[in-house]
Amino acid sequence: MTEPRLPSSGDKHDAVHEAAVLANALPYLRRYAGDTIVVKYGGHAMGDVGLAKTFGRDIALLKQVGINPVVVHGGGPQINQMLKRLDIPSHFIDGLRVTDANVVDVIEMVLAGSVNKQVAELICEAGALAVGISGKDGKMITARKMRRTVRDMDSQIERVLDLGFVGEPVKVDPRVIYALSGSGLIPVIAPVGLGEDGETYNINADTAAGAVAGAVHATRLLMLTDVPGVLDRQGNLIPELTAAQARQAIEDGVITGGMIPKVETCIEAVQGGARGAVIIDGRMPHACLLELFTASGSGTLIRAE
Repeated sequence: MTEPRLPSSGDKHDAVHEAAVLANALPYLRRYAGDTIVVKYGGHAMGDVGLAKTFGRDIALLKQVGINPVVVHGGGPQINQMLKRLDIPSHFIDGLRVTDANVVDVIEMVLAGSVNKQVAELICEAGALAVGISGKDGKMITARKMRRTVRDMDSQIERVLDLGFVGEPVKVDPRVIYALSGSGLIPVIAPVGLGEDGETYNINADTAAGAVAGAVHATRLLMLTDVPGVLDRQGNLIPELTAAQARQAIEDGVITGGMIPKVETCIEAVQGGARGAVIIDGRMPHACLLELFTASGSGTLIRAE
């Protein structure tokens, strides 16, 4: 039984343009066929309903054209809302959340529960099959307690910050990811890890995505952010950097503030096994498709060398 033909919109220009877009994308579809693409999903792209639906359709499309997407998501605003609802105060040290036993339980409930399933549902609604899991499932992400030090400006003495159950990845076992991807499913991963001591650790979503990308030797790590990419001193987008150039830009003060940890994550990912990491603007509809299927891409590509 054939699908019924839809009535023409009457604008042949639009139809020709759509056909041209598909034709131009063909070389890139061939380039990435069978490859693994890790996408870190968060920020504005996650909070906007329209962008969220577009994201779900784009990830489903990647799977349907023969690419293996893996999604790692954040959920900071949702965690804050739940902590407020439960009347659990939030404490921060140098901008980092202190995660005690009560807070880590809420974080796991939100990240590995409601948020994880919502992201998976976005993709399922678009026609693909997504499965929500956390880094604890199958001991996928082994974590250790994050150690941060801060130097007192007066005494110049360094002290260790105790952030509680805030962790960083030690090892990523990709077997669960391979099993799901190989079965035609899309893994949607909440950034919660399991310590050697059996404790649960909250992991920064960017850091978790970078570790996963390195472990699965992803062709690309796509980091959805709320900025166009890495900018130079004049505010212009830098289209490409090597890891060495990125480090130099940090030292020179070109890359500053919140962009530093994102770039450092990209550097670690490409040095850990990923072929490239791209910081892209998640506020732009179809940002992932624009990066993968157009000649100019849509953000800043960071390569190992």
